[in-house]
Amino acid sequence: MLIDGKYTNKLKRYDVPFHAHELTFSCYKKQTFMAKERTCQWLVDSIQYCREKHNFALWAYVFMPNHVHMLIYSRKEEYSISQIASDLKRPVAQRAIAWLKRENPIGLKFLQTGQKKQKYRFWQAGGGYDRNIINTETLINVVRYIHGNPVRKGFADRSAQWYYSSAAAWLESKNEPIKIDKSDWPL
Repeated sequence: MLIDGKYTNKLKRYDVPFHAHELTFSCYKKQTFMAKERTCQWLVDSIQYCREKHNFALWAYVFMPNHVHMLIYSRKEEYSISQIASDLKRPVAQRAIAWLKRENPIGLKFLQTGQKKQKYRFWQAGGGYDRNIINTETLINVVRYIHGNPVRKGFADRSAQWYYSSAAAWLESKNEPIKIDKSDWPL
């Protein structure tokens, strides 16, 4: 987006009651930070904490090696999707940076930004992708898209095979690694 002659990656978010949100955020420079079990678990922990703190329903998710897709629905009329996204991502980044400093300082080079203000970055700068969804057909298509990611990328033959996905929860009633909120699903 061009603002005052400068490019910015500011994302306009719309906190509209009773809208679902499709969120996508990527790892810094499209690196495969989410390929590690520990980073996936840190995100699981963050989602569990944030869904209670912000009172949102989790309808679908998939963790890919270099990005994450989620479909959430705020149960409150007043909410901030920007704050939710920030609260989801920040603890993962903090834990990753602390772990690297302690266990693998050489690995910090993959997170270096070259800036003094923010030396390291786990997630790509900017707000990621956020789309409000109110249409039932769109909602279903988004879930299919999210669950289809591992198959399209060649990581699985069937979407339910990918552990860090809600596909198995919908197709096989499995509640791991994160329980989804079927009771809030509008269909």
